[in-house]
Amino acid sequence: MTEPIDGRWGDWLRDQADQRERDGLRRTLVPRPAGDRVIDLAGNDYLGLSHHPAVVAAAAAAARTWGAGARASRLVTGTLQVHADLEAALAAYLRQPAALVHSTGYHANLSVVTALAGRDCRVVSDAHVHASLVDAVRLSRAGLTVVPHNDVAAVRSALVAAGDRRTLVLAESVYSVLGDRAPLVELAAVCEEHDALLVVDEAHGLGVHGPGIVAELGLAGLPHVVVTATLSKALGSQGGAVLGPQALVEHLVNRARPFIFDTGLAPTSAAAALAALGELRAHPEMPALIRARVTDLAGALGVEPSAGAVLSVPMPSPRVAVAAQAAALAQGVRVGCFRPPSVPDGISRLRITAGAGVRAEDWSRATEVLVAVVKEHA
Repeated sequence: MTEPIDGRWGDWLRDQADQRERDGLRRTLVPRPAGDRVIDLAGNDYLGLSHHPAVVAAAAAAARTWGAGARASRLVTGTLQVHADLEAALAAYLRQPAALVHSTGYHANLSVVTALAGRDCRVVSDAHVHASLVDAVRLSRAGLTVVPHNDVAAVRSALVAAGDRRTLVLAESVYSVLGDRAPLVELAAVCEEHDALLVVDEAHGLGVHGPGIVAELGLAGLPHVVVTATLSKALGSQGGAVLGPQALVEHLVNRARPFIFDTGLAPTSAAAALAALGELRAHPEMPALIRARVTDLAGALGVEPSAGAVLSVPMPSPRVAVAAQAAALAQGVRVGCFRPPSVPDGISRLRITAGAGVRAEDWSRATEVLVAVVKEHA
């Protein structure tokens, strides 16, 4: 047993814990056992590829070939052939000139913003971007303008106000909480008009919409549109990537501290992501099942369908959201729970992943459980 912390730090930690308890925002880590029989609708394995035989076999083969880790940063000896293969495959699939793989999607967002923005730069950010982009702007020390969600006119006004300063606009292709799409065509046009760079986080678009919404809309490869992506959702692995012009990748290699000072992505994760990407390319019909399940479940629950794989159901309070989550789990269905500060609008929600990897009979059972739980709690 660890000794309690005394003094002002102990008092502060106890006050913080008490406040979380009063607000219904206490979080705990619960280990998930191997072979868990609960129907998992809480994770991010959107296409069910994390356990695909080809993906698992690729990871195992990479471990035998390269070992458990990259063993160094990418600029020392940590760049492996499997990294180069993955970067080439990602760039080709997302229709981008070049890609740079990172150890996490979080690091990818930190890298692109901190390496491009500085005190002489203005960042215009959608109010609902992911915490990794928020933290990236803070680290960059750039001036920041937060605009209302999906408000193109506000972005235009912010770019006009920025004048001759270099400007960076941050958005997501699909926003994970509300599940809505960004007006990317309009944002790209405004950025081109004002010589700004648009950074689009495709974390929830890649795989759910094939090569992502940027590619779907014909914006891939434009010099003023940069994409970040994660390998830990639809590709069922671990890691992240920045995609765009070759000059951008070269700049990140030389200036992005979250890339330079981090150990390279584990070869097992790189190989698994590469194999998952191969499965996605070989079976382009897979994303359609996600969209069908999102639409059907949204109709059953009486909420708006999501443009991504995650459906969120508003709950009256954080405590009710936790109670509903527990009620579903008691009936063998695991769902996530959005609570402040994870929700941009402060409304607690159940977070339900309509993954393509769930068996049809399990999906039917989960739908029945969730309809009953939401009817009781919402």
